Amino acid sequence: MDIIRFEQSGENCTHSNAPLHEIKQEMINDRSASRLAELFKAIGDPTRVKLIGALLRQELCVHDLSVLLDMGQSAVSHQLRYLRNIRMVKRRKSGKMVYYSLDDTHIEQIFIQTLQHLEHE
Repeated sequence: MDIIRFEQSGENCTHSNAPLHEIKQEMINDRSASRLAELFKAIGDPTRVKLIGALLRQELCVHDLSVLLDMGQSAVSHQLRYLRNIRMVKRRKSGKMVYYSLDDTHIEQIFIQTLQHLEHE
């Protein structure tokens, strides 16, 4: 890309030769941008990251998750409800038991790739 002049010390920049009209047409729409931001907000919380990390291994119930995270079941349920609302986790009932798992492989991929990115130097 050929940049004519950079913005420095308050000077106005002259635009590049980038096809701005084409880029704007291909940009993410407002609804998708909001949903993506919500997903990243969800994984911005260490407790939810730990929940997702545990569910990467296998489907678990609230009791198991509360033991693993050393938290009360009510607090774990609250976090799981948040993750369910944005479709990061799903639940399955088996009699009186409710088991939680990741909603789909995309969540697993996002999580694993983000961890790999953090470990990459």
